[in-house]
Amino acid sequence: MNAYPQLAAENGEQLKQLDGAALDLLFREARSHNGWLPRQLETAQLRDLWELVRYAPTAVNGMPMRVIFVISTEGKQRLRPALSPGNVDKVMAAPVTAIIGYDVAFWKQLPRLFPHSNVSAMFSDDPEGSTLTAFRNSTLQGAWLMLAARAKGLDCGPMSGFNADVLDKEFFAGTSIRSNFICNLGYGDPARLYPRLPRLSFEDACTFA
Repeated sequence: MNAYPQLAAENGEQLKQLDGAALDLLFREARSHNGWLPRQLETAQLRDLWELVRYAPTAVNGMPMRVIFVISTEGKQRLRPALSPGNVDKVMAAPVTAIIGYDVAFWKQLPRLFPHSNVSAMFSDDPEGSTLTAFRNSTLQGAWLMLAARAKGLDCGPMSGFNADVLDKEFFAGTSIRSNFICNLGYGDPARLYPRLPRLSFEDACTFA
């Protein structure tokens, strides 16, 4: 099935959109997984994810997200003390745990990433605004990473149940990077899924202005 069925616009131009199966994969049938099948990921698969993630939109193309893919037993043991008790088994069993961080000094890369205008000082002179921008845009990039993983046939288990101070001291000491959230990646075990919880309707969450 073509994932991009052609749609005729009013002006006759052919538009593209994902078909229902692709939307199911990314959204309607995608779940946050708690258990994992014993299938490992290759580092090449993680590199492939980045090739999609790097196209996520960010303010002034700042790309503040930094990722540590924890794939080794040693890395998991370093991560363990920072985890909330209910998340330890999930992380230990997952083939990969991505630590989604954000660089509050992302502006140092702007001369290369945003070369047509010198905007670095706008952030370097405003540490609070720089931190907020980095956090917000790394969150956007992290969500994009999850969509990229799903598009590549992987499952995700995002979580915020960890001690950021402990994690940052272990993985980001001496840097300008801070942790945002963590996300397990791999092939989820459907037998470990809980029933899907309710979602708010349009009327519950949206208005017009």
